[in-house]
Amino acid sequence: MVRIAVIIPVKSFRLAKGRLAGVLDATRREALARECAARVVAAAAPHPVYVVCDDDEVERWARDLGASVVRCDAPGLDVAVAAGRRAAAAAGAEHVVVAHADLPLAHRLDHVVRPGVVTLVPDRHRDGTNVLAFPVDSDFATAYGPGSWANHLRAAGIAGLPVETIEDADLALDVDDAADLDELVRRREKDTPQ
Repeated sequence: MVRIAVIIPVKSFRLAKGRLAGVLDATRREALARECAARVVAAAAPHPVYVVCDDDEVERWARDLGASVVRCDAPGLDVAVAAGRRAAAAAGAEHVVVAHADLPLAHRLDHVVRPGVVTLVPDRHRDGTNVLAFPVDSDFATAYGPGSWANHLRAAGIAGLPVETIEDADLALDVDDAADLDELVRRREKDTPQ
């Protein structure tokens, strides 16, 4: 059985979801960010979770949920993931799953793990990488930012690892802008019994 750890970079809840300022006030944006992040932590069960953050409130929140905390004050998602990867490796993880904290429909994450393989769950636009899994001791290097799904496909090739894209409609929905929020509302209404 492969030892899996889940890395979840989490921004300050107070500063998260700024692109939703036109449709949600600051209190509702903070509540949404907290709700999504809690959902992702729960989806990681039963595996160890490493929340990577630079915020005292997020650190307390993560510890209250039973997650390990990795403080990373340097900017950038790739830097945060590298810090989480080092902590997970030091604790004996063989494979890591990196999940964004803004996945409101996440219900499980371990199904994306394929030993020895880089697996990617792209966002619904096939641009970003919402969930990424890879062997800890590999030469795979993350490449977040615009076009990260394609960047990660290339990075797997550079590392000499097989790569697989996994289609998962729940994990493909992240909440970055008003259209994403509308899609979340539509899906929740569809799934609510009448």
